[in-house]
Amino acid sequence: MTGRRLTSLLAYVTTATAGASLLTGCGVLPGTTGGSREPITVMTWAPDQTRATNMPGMPAMAQTFARWVNSQGGIDGHELRVLTCNEHNTTTGAAACARRAAREGAVAVVGSYSQNGRAFMAPLEAAGIPYIGGYGISEDEFTSPLSYPVNGGQASLIAGHGMQLAAACRTVSLVRPDTLAGDKLPELLNSGLRKASHRGAVDIPAVEDAAEYTESASRAREKAGDENGCVTAVLGERTETFFDSFRRLPEQEDGGSGGDGGGDGERTDGVRISSVLGSVGQPVIDRTGGAHSPFEGAFVTGWYPEASDGSWAPMRKVVQEHAFADNRVDPTDAGVQTTWIAYTVLKEVVESLDSDEVTATRIAYALDRGARIDTGGLTPALRWKYEDLLGAPGFPRIINREVTFQVVREGRLVAQRPGFVDVGDTVLSAP
Repeated sequence: MTGRRLTSLLAYVTTATAGASLLTGCGVLPGTTGGSREPITVMTWAPDQTRATNMPGMPAMAQTFARWVNSQGGIDGHELRVLTCNEHNTTTGAAACARRAAREGAVAVVGSYSQNGRAFMAPLEAAGIPYIGGYGISEDEFTSPLSYPVNGGQASLIAGHGMQLAAACRTVSLVRPDTLAGDKLPELLNSGLRKASHRGAVDIPAVEDAAEYTESASRAREKAGDENGCVTAVLGERTETFFDSFRRLPEQEDGGSGGDGGGDGERTDGVRISSVLGSVGQPVIDRTGGAHSPFEGAFVTGWYPEASDGSWAPMRKVVQEHAFADNRVDPTDAGVQTTWIAYTVLKEVVESLDSDEVTATRIAYALDRGARIDTGGLTPALRWKYEDLLGAPGFPRIINREVTFQVVREGRLVAQRPGFVDVGDTVLSAP
């Protein structure tokens, strides 16, 4: 009996010492403590300092969440350790991050961004690591049985955007990346346009990381026409660059290269512009002039309520108290918002386990068995049982089929219509 007690005491001291070391190594405030249970390790990755889309706010939000939850005693007594990784917008980078997650004992990858789903899902599946709340940019996030998406991804955004544009646009030009992922966007947009018996959009592929888009912008404006025409661009971080090229185009003879946004968000003349959250968001609008931004009056489709909605208050409080001076953590950024929701899922599922030991297998099993997650109104209640899956071709694991319609008014993204819009049937109708 004495020997067993001594062994247990030594194991406790070793675990406590290792936990203190991990706490210091992952950016959690010195002096904060988790609970007495075994620490859990997760990873969040995103591209940073690349020529294409960068999402530094996502790992920064993950670290902020860890500081907050550990200051509260951890998740159900488990100290949370967050590993971060830059996947560099490359297949090799994404695969390297996934292998590191497996090597360092991560029980989940949470709230991450990568276009390279095939590269990162294979290593995660081999290690049995669930992928919770990815940004939704890659098809593999909606096909892998170990992926648990919190939004409907690009598929729901683009299909919903077609529904949003159908009522206001006679002709639509779609400027999108000339990539495999981009090739799927025209039919998704058209599935939404067809809801109003609208003809299909003009497809304009463009280089994803170009320094300027004058040629694509000129063609998009020409094809949209000057009678209730709309130009929508979905180029991630380069969407801002595209619309900068668009506004610099020589004015047409009828003066219709732009026009001012009216108080109701409608263009009074010229071609109207639009996009989806992630390509255009409040940070971009603020950076390009606010109420005087070229995005004034633009239509935007999002996954979540507008940033001023009261449902975001808990996240804003955590950011204010635990992000300190980290300006990467912008509560209006779609990547930061997705990471908050993904970590909310992690927190609730770990609490539902009520176990001294948390493993990747136990987390995945709990989610598969129907753990129901309340996100406080930021999404519908989330559950990943078989009957909850949309089952759309190419996107079978969509469970959140709702989007929001927003518009830029006086420099702020506000709701064009209240509440969520169900786009499930629209996504299902896409080829």
